[in-house]
Amino acid sequence: MSVLDSYESVIGLEVHAQLLTRTKAFCGCATSFGDPPNTHCCPVCLGLPGALPVLNAEVARMATIAGLALGCKIQNRSVFSRKNYFYPDLPKGYQITQYDLPICLDGSLDVEVGGRTTRVRIRRIHIEEDAGKSNHGIAGESVVDLNRAGTPLIEIVSDPDLRSGAEAGEYLKRLHEVLMFMGVNDGNLEQGSFRCDANVSVRKVGTEALGTRVELKNINSFRFVAEAIDGEARRQIHLLERGDRIRQQTRGYNAEKKESYVLRDKESESDYRYFPEPDLPPLDLSAAYVAEIRSGLPPLPAEKRRGWVEQLGLTPYAAGVLSGHPGITKFFDDARSLYADALKLSNFVQSEVLRDVTTSGLDARFPVTPFQVAEILRLVDAGTISGKQAKELYAAVVNTDRAPEDVVRERGMAVIGDESAIEAIAKSVLEANPKQVAAYRAGKTALLGFFVGQIMKQTKGSADPAVVNGVLARLLAG
Repeated sequence: MSVLDSYESVIGLEVHAQLLTRTKAFCGCATSFGDPPNTHCCPVCLGLPGALPVLNAEVARMATIAGLALGCKIQNRSVFSRKNYFYPDLPKGYQITQYDLPICLDGSLDVEVGGRTTRVRIRRIHIEEDAGKSNHGIAGESVVDLNRAGTPLIEIVSDPDLRSGAEAGEYLKRLHEVLMFMGVNDGNLEQGSFRCDANVSVRKVGTEALGTRVELKNINSFRFVAEAIDGEARRQIHLLERGDRIRQQTRGYNAEKKESYVLRDKESESDYRYFPEPDLPPLDLSAAYVAEIRSGLPPLPAEKRRGWVEQLGLTPYAAGVLSGHPGITKFFDDARSLYADALKLSNFVQSEVLRDVTTSGLDARFPVTPFQVAEILRLVDAGTISGKQAKELYAAVVNTDRAPEDVVRERGMAVIGDESAIEAIAKSVLEANPKQVAAYRAGKTALLGFFVGQIMKQTKGSADPAVVNGVLARLLAG
């Protein structure tokens, strides 16, 4: 056993997910991304003297949805606090967050890696506001864009139940899809609306005591999270084996060099000088309010997958592909309401439709409608077109609003099933290829495919394959 194998990683994750509200957490400024710097600011998010925050009701609703989806207990009363620290992108000098009385407690999320399922406990979910953004090296200066300051977040804090970078990456994927399917987060990693801090320590296998943890800050890629965690664990093991001690630090991750680097020594809770936010009352949620939200929750993606596999007969892989994005799931469900054979529909959507789908956040753009897909498959079932022609028909209706049946009629794509018509074509093919006919009758029966191909070529793929094979078998037998 190697030295690395004698240690295990202990990992807890803190995920910051931006809530999909139109306005900020405590003021009416817009949360839109990519606008000119400092155009969505007001006295509240600038922290000007005398400006008072007011909680956006949508923030409480979306945080409750997330908590219920993750199996949390929703607290009837939660309290906002001030977290004090001093950075240029935090204009008030403190962040409004929740500390000892958060909105959600004690949830969980199951993750599966290598056939092994791990239940990751979610310690808490709390509401907080985002900071602004510092931009360095602008005309030799550092400048601040405060458009993001005050944007509503939920921070989802797990217990240290993860043991590898792979498990951490899978946990993030599952959490990411839950929040997207619930409609509370757009899942856009590139824009920073789903970010992760990882707390990593190592200990000897078989021991219970936790080691000194190091925080890896603001990693916005599932792959990089896994790489950064495993790399940090190796770094700590090498230090311990050398006899050095682990320093409690906050570190960044350089994806190109595949190594972490020091940002600062890690603050302790006392450094933040938490105290209750005097300008915001406690957040009181009634049991009726929580029950109403619970009754309106859509199915979780894991539930959708399980139902598709157990009730519709889809493979786990197909169920995973079709639940990879809320828009794709809705498209499949809408098409299934128009066409009953889920297996045929699943195969067609995966093989033809998904290669042309584009997604951005929660938006998904499809080249065809569920109705068009359902009608193409109905035409195949009715024998009007062949499976091969279905692909041709799909290409003909992509990015149009045309009915597949109209295209079939206009292009003369209907399957030729008339035996006498096919027999006439088959006879001409056989007469044109006497050597192949002789070889077939001498025992080279694989040449049947050659004759089928020639007939299909002449009919542009519209001949009924079953009729073609029957006719050829009879003519060649003679």
